[in-house]
Amino acid sequence: MTNEPETIRVFIPLTFKKRNGRPKILPPDHVERQAERRQDPLVLRAIGRAWAWRRRLESGEVATIQDIATAEKVSDRFVSRIIRLAYLSPDVLERLVIWRVAPSVTVNELAKAASLPWAEQVGRVFGI
Repeated sequence: MTNEPETIRVFIPLTFKKRNGRPKILPPDHVERQAERRQDPLVLRAIGRAWAWRRRLESGEVATIQDIATAEKVSDRFVSRIIRLAYLSPDVLERLVIWRVAPSVTVNELAKAASLPWAEQVGRVFGI
């Protein structure tokens, strides 16, 4: 018998970060982070919902935000917050949806940025 250890320990320095309220494991700094360059599917889904709800309101299919909330089985506060994404500037929407540039803010902060003038939205959303 040899005196070699039977187990091998590997240490990988990972970082934990919360993104949209969920924990995310990040690789070490020297490793290229491909995942951070991709668009968050939650952002795209929220934008899609916002535009669908806006169309339903504008077409007269529903009369109020409460009608949408009841149909979607979510709160009217949630609908009110998310529908703001349908009013983001065309530049921000192009970067998010077409170029798939990930925002530097959460979905809630993105909704808050929709109330800013269009000229200020790009800087707030992408940290430019």
